[in-house]
Amino acid sequence: MTWQSHLLTTPEQLRDLLERSKRIAVLGIKPDPHRPAYDIPAYLQHAGYEIIPVPVYYPNLKEVLGQPVYRSLVDVPGEIDIVDVFRRPADIPKHVDDIIAKHPKAVWFQLGIRNDEAAEALARAGIDVVQDHCMKVELQRIGR
Repeated sequence: MTWQSHLLTTPEQLRDLLERSKRIAVLGIKPDPHRPAYDIPAYLQHAGYEIIPVPVYYPNLKEVLGQPVYRSLVDVPGEIDIVDVFRRPADIPKHVDDIIAKHPKAVWFQLGIRNDEAAEALARAGIDVVQDHCMKVELQRIGR
């Protein structure tokens, strides 16, 4: 299996990932209900996923969507199926080591977010990667 096989691009691969996942850590979640970094995780939670908030800013934030906040991915207890990333492409490299240390099954860069170098590093570590896709749109596509 090559590292490129961890780059998920087809509708079937995205569907399979979403259907086999249950716990989603949201890196860069925001407390503002009018922002995609809140609205999309809220939708995911409503669709039945366990949401684990990992905000980058908001140091006084203790809870989002009724769930306790973690300051880094390695602090999250248990396994993570997907790390849903709401960070600018240029900000992603500083999170790669933390992501690899936690070793989730997959990392999902939201719509408009693409960093090929980070994606390659994650894929070479055996982590599936989705780039530039909206998880909410993909869930709606499969009827969830």
